[in-house]
Amino acid sequence: MTIAEPAAGNGEFDLGRLLAERGAERYELHARYLNHQLPRMLHTIGFDKVYERAEGAYFWDADGQDHLDMLAGFGVMGLGRHHPVVRKALHDVLDAQLADLTRFDCQPLPGLLAERLLAHSPHLDRVFFGNSGTEAVETALKFARYATGRPRVLYCDHAFHGLTTGSLSVNGENGFRDGFAPLLPDTAVPLGDLDALARELKKGDVAALIVEPIQGKGVHEAPPGYLRAAQELLHGHKALLVLDEVQTGLGRTGDFYAYQHEEGVEPDLVCVAKALSGGYVPVGATLGKEWIFKKVYSSMDRVLVHSASFGSNAQAMAAGLAVLSVMENEEIVANARATGELLKSRLTALVDKYELLSEVRGRGLMIGIEFGRPRSLKLRGRWTMLQAARKGLFAQMVVVPLLQRHRILTQVSGDHLEVIKLIPPLIIGEREVDRFVAAFTEVMDDAHSGGGLMWDFGKTLVKQAVANR
Repeated sequence: MTIAEPAAGNGEFDLGRLLAERGAERYELHARYLNHQLPRMLHTIGFDKVYERAEGAYFWDADGQDHLDMLAGFGVMGLGRHHPVVRKALHDVLDAQLADLTRFDCQPLPGLLAERLLAHSPHLDRVFFGNSGTEAVETALKFARYATGRPRVLYCDHAFHGLTTGSLSVNGENGFRDGFAPLLPDTAVPLGDLDALARELKKGDVAALIVEPIQGKGVHEAPPGYLRAAQELLHGHKALLVLDEVQTGLGRTGDFYAYQHEEGVEPDLVCVAKALSGGYVPVGATLGKEWIFKKVYSSMDRVLVHSASFGSNAQAMAAGLAVLSVMENEEIVANARATGELLKSRLTALVDKYELLSEVRGRGLMIGIEFGRPRSLKLRGRWTMLQAARKGLFAQMVVVPLLQRHRILTQVSGDHLEVIKLIPPLIIGEREVDRFVAAFTEVMDDAHSGGGLMWDFGKTLVKQAVANR
């Protein structure tokens, strides 16, 4: 398809007309001007859909068919899409025509959002607002280094904290790091290994440990007691505990923060983002203890030593305030806990039924479904073929029919992993659980039948993987 020239107009911008005239070019435009590998990948796995609208936990295509969203924009859409309270807040803040981002005044919305957020965050005192999760992590890294006067930050194997240079330095996946060296002088330790943590702390140059209470890559939870014990070790060596709650925070795991599942954990810095945006305006927040902020901003000369041009903008602050209001008024955290327990229990019951299904794990509405080597000879041969081509292909084989046959959007939990991660909007209920489990059961039945479209698609994925080597 040839990309059309921009439509001639009368000088006034008309978004509706622009989309009507050129919306069909979406994949061609992306291939020409943006990341050209994205449309290629979507075409390959059959994810090149055209969605016309969205509401709550559903998308609708041009034919009016609904698609259940079990991905939530990688966790951004905690309240689902286009929640009416958040929409109204954004209309209201635009209509108010506030004197925003003058840089030399103090608007009320940032203070109000900080106050509301800290009310859910015992032991934390102040907030820095940025624009994303990776920026929240960058802020925490800078604050930890400055507050302690030390250069090195520890992180956990398989961690994901973002893709800007500082956060990439504490990223536990080599695939993201390759080709971007030199990075900051940080060191990986195994999640849950207190002895490894203690060995690094004895070197005396560690500013902090940054850790996800539940790792997004693979959905691996920190062992019981680990965060509290790590905190004691860190504080004993005058280092800080930084918790990355960008994906796990704001109710995702059935608590407001995932670390609150474990008593006695009092982090020094906490990073949040994603769901705080309401799915509309990018926003990130770094929450920390009073003494850390006062050390970073120690004088008027240092008033702008760390800042963000669009941080604390009125639209983002209004969205965040609306999100927290909805979470409180609609009991979103309790719903995530109850619905997550229901979904996990229904899926766990299938582990003994299907030999390709290895484990179901997670908390709240952050659930990992892991597949593993089957026992039967026929299935084992096919599994081995997929693994030889590229680890992770079987999980992709499950994801594709869930979308194409059952209109359910999911995705694998990370590169080279046989894990699907479910992070749906926190507003889903029993109806969505029933739909997902019924569809997943049908896909598993097909996979274990030894034939059919699913394994045919697997052959296509193998050819593609071999061709890309």
